[in-house]
Amino acid sequence: MTSITYDGTFDGFLTAVFEAYEYKLKDAIITTKQRYQPTVFALKHEVITNEAKAERVWKGLKQKISAKATSEIYHCFLADVAVENTLYSYIQYAFSASKTIEWDYTNIHVVQVREWAHKVHRERHRMAAFIRFQLTKDQLYYAVIQPDFNVLPLLENHFKRRYADQKWLIYDVFRRYGIYYDLKEVSVVEMTFSDDSNNGKDISGVYDEDEGLYQSLWQNYFKSVNIQARKNTKLHIQHMPKRYWKHLTEKKPLIR
Repeated sequence: MTSITYDGTFDGFLTAVFEAYEYKLKDAIITTKQRYQPTVFALKHEVITNEAKAERVWKGLKQKISAKATSEIYHCFLADVAVENTLYSYIQYAFSASKTIEWDYTNIHVVQVREWAHKVHRERHRMAAFIRFQLTKDQLYYAVIQPDFNVLPLLENHFKRRYADQKWLIYDVFRRYGIYYDLKEVSVVEMTFSDDSNNGKDISGVYDEDEGLYQSLWQNYFKSVNIQARKNTKLHIQHMPKRYWKHLTEKKPLIR
């Protein structure tokens, strides 16, 4: 058995798949360098991410399965859990089959990839709806998220189109990185916060002077349209799970 370690990136994972074939590594187990644990009987093969190798694997997959299925592979990878070997088995099956395998629900790996992809897609959809920006003194729209999955790469194009005329930054406090739009392009950023910001969750100290007013207006609007007689807490939680509430302006205490 051989443990193949990579840097945690999608290109790194595809490179690992390429080298498993290239070096004919039997019974290969793919894992990130951070999760790797040495064992007595397993050899170790460390991968250096190679874009050319990754692209060859990706192009090969596009010839074997549909665009929807390749998208599901990427979404599954962004689940940010140990799905590498499920994906590797799926890819092996795709390359070995004479016809597309994406609808073969008798194969456990096909089922698992689709299930993870669906969960990540749903999380991305909710994040797009529930993100609340706060305006800072330097006219940057800042938002905090704490998703179950690594959905920031899937949000980039949505917000770039929607807020093309504004500088914005969306920060994932759990994974400690964000995406920043400077009116031209989106880049990945890592930041260091002061102790009083609670790891970037509280930036009230650098609010624009009118931000408090806007938040108060939004809170009062939300309160005014919330008809108590028609309140259905169960349905509300179904559409807006409680785990999102801590970052929603309308769920915070009213600003007076």
